[in-house]
Amino acid sequence: MIDHLKGKLDRVTPTYAVVDCQGVGYLAHISLNTYTRIKDTTQVHLFIHPVIREDAHLLYGFADEHEREVFRMLISVSGVGSATARMILSSLSAQDTEMAILSGDVGALKRIKGIGAKSAERIIIDLKDKVGKGAIHDFLLPIGNQATEAAMALQALGFNRAAIDKALQKAKENQQGEVQVEEMIKQALKFL
Repeated sequence: MIDHLKGKLDRVTPTYAVVDCQGVGYLAHISLNTYTRIKDTTQVHLFIHPVIREDAHLLYGFADEHEREVFRMLISVSGVGSATARMILSSLSAQDTEMAILSGDVGALKRIKGIGAKSAERIIIDLKDKVGKGAIHDFLLPIGNQATEAAMALQALGFNRAAIDKALQKAKENQQGEVQVEEMIKQALKFL
């Protein structure tokens, strides 16, 4: 089983990357988020999820292990295949996908091409416990990142992500120096 590819980035498009590993070129399907992170590099390290089917052997590549784990959780849901999971991770970051699941944001998932209301609800129901209690949850709160913690708290209160981002940006403009998460949330609430 292939776990990762490390080598020269031979070609890259928004949908796939070809990694040259000592003369052998491996084509890995990637998300738009991974493309954004690797497009300007010459050497790359992709974490791989292989999909073996009767008619094809496919590799899905991710810029970090976190995105790969979210991909694996998504494909564990009935009716969500590799292409759909990649579409979700191209539309939302791994963290935003987890936040949408944790907060039960059906609308965020429905906006993704190929995801209807029933699929969005199934994803949320099937993964809410896995995201909230699994090892992946540790990635949601990076130590020292007050803006991320504040955004998650505000989203848990029911505010949508776009409004939260704007409010936090306005709050940040009005603050001087390092601010505690609680104060950041209070300031952002004034703009929501």
